[in-house]
Amino acid sequence: MLFNSFIFFIFLGVVVPLTYVLPSKKAKNIFLLAASYFFYGYWDWRFLGLLLLSSIIDFIVGKALYAAEEESQRKRLLMVSLIANLGILGFFKYFNFFTASFIELSSVIGLSVDYLHLNIILPVGISFYTFQTLSYSIDIYRKKLKPSENFIDFALFVSFFPQLVAGPIERASVLLPQLSKKLAPTKVQIQEGIVLIITGLFRKVIIGDTSGKYVDQIFGNIHLYNSIELLSGLVLFSVQIYADFSGYSLIARGTAKLLGVELMVNFSQPYLSRNITEFWRRWHISLSSWLKDYLYISLGGNRKGDQRTYINLMLTMLLGGLWHGASWNFVIWGGLHGIYLAIHKMFLKDRKIDSTDSALFNLKTILNILVTYILVLFTWLFFRSTSWDNTILFIERVIDWRASEYSLFFLRVTVSYLVVVLLIDLTSYKAYYNLPIFQNKGVKYGLLTAMFALTLAYMFQAESSPFIYFSF
Repeated sequence: MLFNSFIFFIFLGVVVPLTYVLPSKKAKNIFLLAASYFFYGYWDWRFLGLLLLSSIIDFIVGKALYAAEEESQRKRLLMVSLIANLGILGFFKYFNFFTASFIELSSVIGLSVDYLHLNIILPVGISFYTFQTLSYSIDIYRKKLKPSENFIDFALFVSFFPQLVAGPIERASVLLPQLSKKLAPTKVQIQEGIVLIITGLFRKVIIGDTSGKYVDQIFGNIHLYNSIELLSGLVLFSVQIYADFSGYSLIARGTAKLLGVELMVNFSQPYLSRNITEFWRRWHISLSSWLKDYLYISLGGNRKGDQRTYINLMLTMLLGGLWHGASWNFVIWGGLHGIYLAIHKMFLKDRKIDSTDSALFNLKTILNILVTYILVLFTWLFFRSTSWDNTILFIERVIDWRASEYSLFFLRVTVSYLVVVLLIDLTSYKAYYNLPIFQNKGVKYGLLTAMFALTLAYMFQAESSPFIYFSF
């Protein structure tokens, strides 16, 4: 079920009021669990079994892990969770990727093994809820968390519909305690939730979907465009993916607030970052923090010398790239970010990153932001390109610098989108999406009403576009 669809509005209009009137915590959670399974099953009911299986495995493993005293037994139990969850994820997400690579390699030496290819459908959201359940088991193994005693609460933690399909990837230590008590949203939460939903829909529908039309046209016909148009397409993709994914996260947070649940902030104006390390503290925060806590630190982090630190960064980002999709393009994307992070850490040494925003508008800061954005922009090429041949063609046509009669048009379109995104981010830089810059309530709510009306008008005349991260 898409957030940017009218069926979701109907679903929300039924679920939220019914949740308010249910008398007990148990009744609310059973109802929300059923609603979450309906929400997920609306896409394809056949994959509800995977969601339930993952929940059962980690619920049982979590209780056994907490009760086990011998370290060898605890390691075996953790391996059960890792093998089960990563095995399911690996089969559905990466089987065809690795078999396709093997088939291509075999053809070089004259072998035909096409029969290995299977037509496997990727379950929506499997990467997100797999990481969420894994963090639960790992935290119990590390003795940082006690297991849930109530399966309904735990199953709801895994399948909570606002963040089930595309995050944020929540930690059990934060979300489970909220679900383990009777949900009762405050007036402030309801107000903030509505603001977040409207803002998120505007980002997704008006900015993400409209810029995406230009992106699809350009990247679908790279051979028809010259340098300026292609670069415009790449910049517009950086706008599209940011608006699309941050829009989803805002709607998720807003929907959760309507139910009395607080989800983590997943984006914090990443394109205003002054270096690549800061970028990853602001972009897809739930994933970057997950990779840091459960992969980078597990590999040794920065505790085993500089050289090992750089290797750990590379491995973390390579696997982070592969998490996004079964394609060598994503591996390259992750590898480039790993190189960026390693180089930045090399120059940074033991100095701390200045996270203050007092000097946002001085020349040095602006230049740092611009350089960081350009570095990130280059990596988006590999993220968006559909094949290696298209990637090479894109680079060749940009290097062979040419303009056309359409260049000025695409420049105007690109600058317009950049200005809109920059204005939104600047007004949100210090206070996250509550529009505090407008002291007058009439102006504030008038703007929100206009945003919502514009979004609805577009939704009535255009088909709903899936969120980009649904495919991950």
